[in-house]
Amino acid sequence: MKLYGISGLGADKRVFKYLTLDCTLIPIEWIEPLKNETIENYSIRFSKSINRKEDFGVMGVSFGGLIAVEISKRLNPKLTILISSAETKKELRTIYRIIGKTKLLKIIPQFLFDPPRIIANWIFGAKKKKLLNQILDDTDLKFAKWAVNELTNWKNNEKLLNPILKIGGVNDKLIPPKKDENQKLIDEGEHFMIVDKADEISRIINNEIKKRTDNNV
Repeated sequence: MKLYGISGLGADKRVFKYLTLDCTLIPIEWIEPLKNETIENYSIRFSKSINRKEDFGVMGVSFGGLIAVEISKRLNPKLTILISSAETKKELRTIYRIIGKTKLLKIIPQFLFDPPRIIANWIFGAKKKKLLNQILDDTDLKFAKWAVNELTNWKNNEKLLNPILKIGGVNDKLIPPKKDENQKLIDEGEHFMIVDKADEISRIINNEIKKRTDNNV
């Protein structure tokens, strides 16, 4: 099974560099959203990078998890993995939905979506600060503004029917994990744990893949 990786808001395939997975991981590069494009329509265009003629799974990190959910609702992958993310809008902080309803994000200047590094490192709980700072330096602020607006206005209430694995960090400040039978918790894990806790996350994913391979699922 090939696993398609979708990185977080403004991030890229560098967030997957420390994972050691027992399957082929194919990071998908972000594409530019169209004017006034919704996350649902964006996900349809984005999913065209996926080869649907063979077994595949999707793995989304943070905002990439929302994209993974929207893709999974349409393409029914063998496995959906959400890391530091959410399956429905109710799993996001209430304050995000309140902000979304105000429509303020649309009038906020793009440069305000580039936070001071000391604040970003604290919010993300990053141990590998250099990598996070490099990713933030390369972030497309136009994309970041669009993505934050779509996250705060996400409408999905549907639980996925296909197999799902959710991995949450106990100390995640941005998207704290909700109680869920499909959730695996990482002690001391923060929002950047895809990098900082890569070994532990890799073990969880590999165990899930092995279980499904052994059972021919």
